[in-house]
Amino acid sequence: MKAESDICCTSGNALAVVESLGADHVIMLPDEHLARNIAAQTGVKISAWNGHCEVHELFNADDIRELRENHPGVTILAHPEGLPDVVAAADFSGSTAAMSSFVGKQRPSRVVLLTECSMSDNVAVLHPDVEFIRPCNLCPHMKRITLKNIRQALETGEHEVTIDPEIADRARRSVERMLAV
Repeated sequence: MKAESDICCTSGNALAVVESLGADHVIMLPDEHLARNIAAQTGVKISAWNGHCEVHELFNADDIRELRENHPGVTILAHPEGLPDVVAAADFSGSTAAMSSFVGKQRPSRVVLLTECSMSDNVAVLHPDVEFIRPCNLCPHMKRITLKNIRQALETGEHEVTIDPEIADRARRSVERMLAV
C-alpha cells in the first residue's frame, strides 16, 4: 500500500500530513475514524476506506458519560482512531504518545485513556502520581506480538518477508515524504 501511496501517516502525525498536502480532497486509509476525525479538524474532504480498529470502536459516547458520572473531575483522553462522537466528547484526542505527553504536561489527578489496555498501562508507568481509570479493551492481535516470538523469528528467519526492490523503493518514498513533514 505504501508503494501505491503518495505519502503515509500515523495517528500521531495524520493531521500534519493532511495539512501539508494543501489539497481539497484526500483519500485516506486504513482507518475510517481517523480519517473522519482529521477531516473535522481540517475542513479537507477525506474519502475513507471502510476499515477501523476493532478496539477503539468499542468505546462510545455513552461510556464517556458514564465515566464522568462515576468519576467526577476525570480527564478523558481519546485515541483519534475512535468514533467521531467519542473524540468530540473527550477532553483531548491524540496518539498514545500525544496522550502520554498531555498527561506529563497537564498533570491531571485522574485520567482515562480510551485506547488499548496495554497502551494505558505503559502511560501509567511513566506517570505514577496520576490515577488511571482503566476501561479495558484488549487487542487480540497486539497480544500475539511477544519478545519470544520476535526473537524466534529473528533467529530462524521463519517469517521472512521479501519485497521486490522496485516496490520497496516506491514504498520508501511515501515514508520519506511523511518523515519530511
